Amino acid sequence: MTGDSDIIARSLADPEVFGELYLRHAQIVHRYAWRRGGESIADEVTADTFLKAFESRSRFDSTIGDARPWLLGIATRLLHNHRRSEARRLKAFARTAEVDTVADHSLRTSDRIDAVATATAAVRALRRMPSIDRDCLLLYLQGELSYDEVATALGIPVGTVRSRLNRARATLRRSIDATTNEQENDHGRTNTLPHNA
Repeated sequence: MTGDSDIIARSLADPEVFGELYLRHAQIVHRYAWRRGGESIADEVTADTFLKAFESRSRFDSTIGDARPWLLGIATRLLHNHRRSEARRLKAFARTAEVDTVADHSLRTSDRIDAVATATAAVRALRRMPSIDRDCLLLYLQGELSYDEVATALGIPVGTVRSRLNRARATLRRSIDATTNEQENDHGRTNTLPHNA
């Protein structure tokens, strides 16, 4: 199978060859854009990503065999133009977590409430996180890129990716832990009520 860098190199002489790159990676870019910005902008971001990639293909680093980090980096920058959509998506995720959790009748009510609170805490932490930390985390989790690939996508050193991912994880962990502690305290108060109350 031909590597991405070969396709890009051949597309410089024959632009139609670039279509091979689109066929290979459009679904990945679309899924990433959909997860971050929602259905309403996923098509636009995907199309714009490949347009920008096509226009800048002569600057692609041919030593990199896989174009996914490059493409997802372009998509991430385009998504920054759609911050409101991402914010709505994060709010929708919190609501979806509530609906999905409540729909599962096999869970106890308190478990459902705890799951909703945890999802809400995670979404809140993502929304408050600096965008570069959120980009690193979401490229890693949703874009399914390695640390090196996230570094390539964002044009930053891999050590910076590691530190930003650690900081993002710590932020999420603190937010979820605080919610869990609140839940445990609430359950403890509930369980210690007098029987005749």
